[in-house]
Amino acid sequence: MTFEAVIGLEIHAQLSTASKLFCRASTQGGAPNTQVSPVSLGLPGALPVLNKEAVRLAIMAGLAVKGRIQERSVFARKNYFYPDLPKGYQISQFEYPICLGGEIVLPVSQKTIRITRIHMEEDAGKLNHIGADGIAGATGSVVDLNRAGVPLIEVVSEPDIRTPQEAREYMERVHELFVFIGVCDGDLDKGSFRCDANVSIRPIGETAFGTRTEVKNLNSFRSVERAITYEIKRQIQVVQSGDVVRQYTMNYDDATGQTTPLRSKENAHDYRYFPDPDLKPLVVTSDQIAAIAQKMGELPDDMALRYQRDLALPEHDIMVYRQSPALYRFFEKARSFLQVATPGDMSKWVVGELSALMKEQSVDLNDKLATELARLIDVCKEGTISTQMIKDILPQIINGKTVAQALESGGGQISNQDDLMTVVAAVMADNPDVVAKIKNGKVASANFLMGQVMKQTQGRAKPDTVRDLILHACQNV
Repeated sequence: MTFEAVIGLEIHAQLSTASKLFCRASTQGGAPNTQVSPVSLGLPGALPVLNKEAVRLAIMAGLAVKGRIQERSVFARKNYFYPDLPKGYQISQFEYPICLGGEIVLPVSQKTIRITRIHMEEDAGKLNHIGADGIAGATGSVVDLNRAGVPLIEVVSEPDIRTPQEAREYMERVHELFVFIGVCDGDLDKGSFRCDANVSIRPIGETAFGTRTEVKNLNSFRSVERAITYEIKRQIQVVQSGDVVRQYTMNYDDATGQTTPLRSKENAHDYRYFPDPDLKPLVVTSDQIAAIAQKMGELPDDMALRYQRDLALPEHDIMVYRQSPALYRFFEKARSFLQVATPGDMSKWVVGELSALMKEQSVDLNDKLATELARLIDVCKEGTISTQMIKDILPQIINGKTVAQALESGGGQISNQDDLMTVVAAVMADNPDVVAKIKNGKVASANFLMGQVMKQTQGRAKPDTVRDLILHACQNV
């Protein structure tokens, strides 16, 4: 019998706010149990107050996936006992979430994955396991409540995913979208973006769903793909052995690549949801939603289409901007200052040299740097400096110099042909064999001599001028 998988993901994205969902405690972390308050500790009498910025970001997320923002949503208590949940319940949304519907289109297959809902909720604390990286093999656990109360949105997909590869692609797409618009920082290592995977199997041709398991807390794209792959194979083996799949919550061990049962899987009624009596229904108006939509800026797909159609940027550059919103915003700012060069002229330096320097040092992508970079690209386009000089000057303007100051201290491009001819003559004298090749018609050999001249002038010679001088001189030797 041949089976197919039925997969749905529940993605948890931490909203990029400075404070928690219902109190002023910081979301920035620190020593264990230092970023807490009476509300996030669940102390008696402490009352929650909703974070307005978290609501704005949740609405942005819903709009980005083309969902329908609910003008009235309700916070509920999700009741369960766990050591990292000090109140004994989690404030979430159940019957009336902030967003219904939506979709994500996978970039490779162009398959549409429907979204059921997006709801807001507070995060639980974190169990730090002693003696092992995960719960498997640990000798004990300690609780850190710094994360308790951090604002999350949960993005629940329809069971439209059929393969582990589609699941990974879907998760990557949601991650890219939320990071691009600034809803979430997307830090997988710190748990800012993670998911639970609901997995079941059924014989191909069947329409009824099989019994599902939920693989919890997958915090990397690789883990999502590997965990689902293993869980599908495990369920098929269970069925083929004559047994039945049981509804479990599963733990995934990245070291072994295997899933193991944690506990029997709860259903919604097990959590005894009811509206939180300390929080009024959340009401947002259509005007407020429209204002948020107007200010959120373009989505990565819109940016990619515009850059391809209007700016003729290469696919590589567009992909870099999709994955680095900071570079995208800087490029948009810097290209507005261009006077002579094209956006394409600038883009190759932003995604190339500037991006490489950002990996080596901290770079403040501010307005001054945007202005000076545009000037640097312009003077190169005008022929005042060479491309090699851009490489030399760029670190200087990153560290605060203007282009004028860098040129003054390092000298501009050598344009005096007598000065250049002196260097050319010296290089030709040192390489008579290359000169002979050029005289015999091997013009491409001039590139070697050009390289030597550029090296001796520290990139300050104009390449076209140097080439012309070399070819002319060789003909008259």
